[in-house]
Amino acid sequence: MGDADGATPYLARMSKRNTPGLPGRQQILDFISTSDQPAGKREIARAFGLSGQEKITLKALLKDMADEGLIDSAPGRAFHKMGGVPKVTVLRIVDVEGDQPVAVPESWHGDTPPPRLRIVERGKRQPLGPGDRILARTEEAGRGWLAHPLKKLARGEDLVLGVLHAEGDRLWLKPVDKREKRDWVVSDAGEAGAGDLVLAEKTGRPPRLSVRVQEVLGDPFQPRSFSLIAIHKHGIPDRFNEETIEEAERVATLDLGEREDLTDLPIVAIDPVDARDHDDAVWATADDDPANPGGFRAIVAIADVSFYVRPGGRLDREARKRGNSVYFPDRVVPMLPETLSADMCSLKAGEDRAALACHLTISAAGKLLSWRFARARVRLAANIPYEDAQAAIDGTRDHPLTETALRPLWACWAALAKARDARSPLDLDLPERRVVLDEMGRILSVAPRERLDAHRLIEDYMIAANVAAAKALEAKKAPVMYRVHEAPSREKLVALRDYLKTFGIEFALGQVVRPSTFNHILAKIDPEDAARARVMEQVLRSQTQAYYGPVNAGHFGLALGSYAHFTSPIRRYADLVVHRSLVGAYSLDPAAKATALTAEDADGMDRLGQLISQAERRAMEAERETIDRYVAAFLSTKIGEVLDTRITGVQGFGFFATVEGFGGDGLVPVSTLGAEYFQHDELLHRLVGETSGDTYAIGQQLKLRLVEADPINGSLRFELPEGASHAPMRGKDRRAPGRRGRPAGIRHKGGRR
Repeated sequence: MGDADGATPYLARMSKRNTPGLPGRQQILDFISTSDQPAGKREIARAFGLSGQEKITLKALLKDMADEGLIDSAPGRAFHKMGGVPKVTVLRIVDVEGDQPVAVPESWHGDTPPPRLRIVERGKRQPLGPGDRILARTEEAGRGWLAHPLKKLARGEDLVLGVLHAEGDRLWLKPVDKREKRDWVVSDAGEAGAGDLVLAEKTGRPPRLSVRVQEVLGDPFQPRSFSLIAIHKHGIPDRFNEETIEEAERVATLDLGEREDLTDLPIVAIDPVDARDHDDAVWATADDDPANPGGFRAIVAIADVSFYVRPGGRLDREARKRGNSVYFPDRVVPMLPETLSADMCSLKAGEDRAALACHLTISAAGKLLSWRFARARVRLAANIPYEDAQAAIDGTRDHPLTETALRPLWACWAALAKARDARSPLDLDLPERRVVLDEMGRILSVAPRERLDAHRLIEDYMIAANVAAAKALEAKKAPVMYRVHEAPSREKLVALRDYLKTFGIEFALGQVVRPSTFNHILAKIDPEDAARARVMEQVLRSQTQAYYGPVNAGHFGLALGSYAHFTSPIRRYADLVVHRSLVGAYSLDPAAKATALTAEDADGMDRLGQLISQAERRAMEAERETIDRYVAAFLSTKIGEVLDTRITGVQGFGFFATVEGFGGDGLVPVSTLGAEYFQHDELLHRLVGETSGDTYAIGQQLKLRLVEADPINGSLRFELPEGASHAPMRGKDRRAPGRRGRPAGIRHKGGRR
């Protein structure tokens, strides 16, 4: 018998014993343990040369062994010893210890908790993180198990999150994922009933596919269920184990020790009114140094999370696994337990807090002249909402700190704004949607967040501190976890050039492309011209996605050569890494580098950057989908109404539009546009009527009737209203942009630049 049968090692030994016929229990267990291939009934029969009636007897013997607890097997799969793991099986990553992922079998039928397998990764494959699924070869190693990945599988490939509904005497599962185009018949609902949100496992084989309910999650229409859907769909860890909570409670009592005392300064935190944590606070004053005429001194004080979350501890392992906090309208899934994230690490007025202070010297032109980092003790003078700070500066509301804290901050910001304008970072109008809920979690309103100078002020202080952190570490040749945003690819620039031609805008590919290049394009278009929105959409599509990594490629969007994230360590692991590197590089830890970056983490920065970049993308997708569900729920009361919309995407099967001021994309199927044939122009992202020339293009504003709003998957569907006063663009109306206009001046949300 050859190696392909997986029986050679065992049968070589057995041949010496000359044991013919049906094997005994121990022989079967030995074979299963030593086979280097999955050992099912067929492989066992082949290995022992069984046929006919012997195979039937073997089947009965294997059933008896399973009943006796000697072996275990999922139906139709390989056998393994009870309490053991199949030689080849599907694993789900549940943790990362150090740099090594840890997984458990996706299917486990034993009475004991599933074993934890350490993943042995080789080569340059994309690193594995919590929630990933792999097909792996396993082996016992000492007292534990190792797994060697063979293939990465799609997340949730065998699991479906959805809502049960009844049709006749059968239950069906409607998936929450928009991409799932079919409902699933339910073979086993367990305790679940119609209307329940459930997690179900796919079973059977085509064409008789079905699902079996694994877990009942509750009522999908109850307040706060929409975020729960995203948490389960994306596998976001949302519970801390007791050991991690105990460690958080223990470190929260640590004495702050010797620190630079900044408690006498009127340092303030300016945050959203609904902020769940407070990472950062700021202070500024005019510089009295004659060598810096008209300049300023400023402090950006950031929560000293590295003092509490030590490398290698349970808190650290959990924070690394999560990568970042995830923010939903109804809850936050924090990176750290609330004892730290909402209390001891959060900078609160009147409370002594540990901070890592970035001291900045800024010229009158906004240039960073010098910087210094120190572990400090701060006692904030106030936590001020953005709106209150702005009202105090505008003179519409009194605040006791207007003259002592706010006006000096605004004066210094005027200098920082000069430097920003000189850099000319990418200037896109990207309003953020805000969902307002009542105390019961019901939706009160959905609207864009107001963008104030107070928001821009804090953003520019944070950018200055982030630049200083990166440059300070470079000066010490210490590891840096950069926030990298690369320039657009040539392929995307070619597509943008061709698109801009239709508006009479020239875009030369040979030029050095900078953020200001795109700002100049937008400045050529009248802000009131509908074409501006379309061009802005295409400029946005041409950009690359930012990521974390130890190799500096600059931040294109901000027009900065060196940039790291330093200002949000409560909610971003990348910032915690930067803090630890600063602590080590500048000897800020009196406890023999107990809170500094470890040599192991310094060597594994590339892989760590990939993991936290993946976690960030997961969080962004979950947050966006949840907002879409809230928007769909809010708009479900407006079915049949004609709404103002803007086209956000065009495909051959129709176009997508978003409701102005609300967001949430909805489809207008091409079949509803009339009897004529519409041609899909992929290059210009538009549908054009073959006879009429009627055109539906990205960025176009029009009125549409809402015909469907599904809160479960966040989808909307529109149709053209009958007898509507509006008309699609026609050939003669597709005009070039009008007079020059100023850019909107609104930048990206500061937290994820």
